[in-house]
Amino acid sequence: MANFLICIVGPTAIGKTALSIKLAQYFNTEIISADSRQFFKEMSIGTAAPSPDELASAKHHFIHHKSIDDNYNVGAFEKDVISLLDEKFKENSIMIMVGGSGLYLDAVTKGLDDFPDIDPHIRVELNQKLENQGLESLQKQLEILDKTSFDQISIDNPHRVIRALEICMGAGKPYSSFLKASNTKRDFDIIKIGLTAERDDIYHRINQRVDAMVAAGLVEEATCLFPFKDLNALNTVGYKEIFGFLEGAYSLDFAISEIKKNSRRFAKRQLTWFRKDDSIKWFHYETSTEDIITHIKNKTTK
Repeated sequence: MANFLICIVGPTAIGKTALSIKLAQYFNTEIISADSRQFFKEMSIGTAAPSPDELASAKHHFIHHKSIDDNYNVGAFEKDVISLLDEKFKENSIMIMVGGSGLYLDAVTKGLDDFPDIDPHIRVELNQKLENQGLESLQKQLEILDKTSFDQISIDNPHRVIRALEICMGAGKPYSSFLKASNTKRDFDIIKIGLTAERDDIYHRINQRVDAMVAAGLVEEATCLFPFKDLNALNTVGYKEIFGFLEGAYSLDFAISEIKKNSRRFAKRQLTWFRKDDSIKWFHYETSTEDIITHIKNKTTK
């Protein structure tokens, strides 16, 4: 009997978590989170991690299992998920993976390429450029060397930008060319479900989510994390803007508006990434769960 991994993808705030729980309950199975920001136990409100009630309604994996000072990357995630699936598929022929981190989803469904060894001096040089000229200078360099990666990765994250650039410079080939090449054969079938909406609806949902985060205590959470603001895990939308407010760079209202703006940009990059994948079956976010279940059952019974 075939095993199936159901992947639920889409932009931030579109309703992936709610759908994943409904599907997990219907198929009596468990959920793997592929949201790289929700790995860290200190970051709950700003990452829109599932609530305690949501976590209790279906078994979740890879939620708050790491600390912000842990060194956890996509390669480790791939190995951990494949190992978990090997065990879980002994009990259930269906598992669910949900998240908006395209690279992490692709690592599990397609595999990762081995990147070439890069001269460590290149990273030193790029870090010096970051310090002396700022992130924008690195972003412009990446846009020239690898427009695909510039459009798809989190360009507000210096760590991600530097990683892409060092591959471009050291290998003499675009970082994105390595990501495309791999297509590891898995011993389970993959069903990809995408949730989407009109742009205005996505933006409205993002604005609502940010307002809800602030009401739930985002500023207080970020204040507790402020001493650790230079850690890579915290260099992400929702926290860095509040850190700017805490440093006195601008008002809280401006910080909140920046979170909304940067979240919209993030959603656009997510959609750019996912729409390149022809294997995703897209559904409007208001589609009934029953219709999505029917699609999945048709796929699993072929």
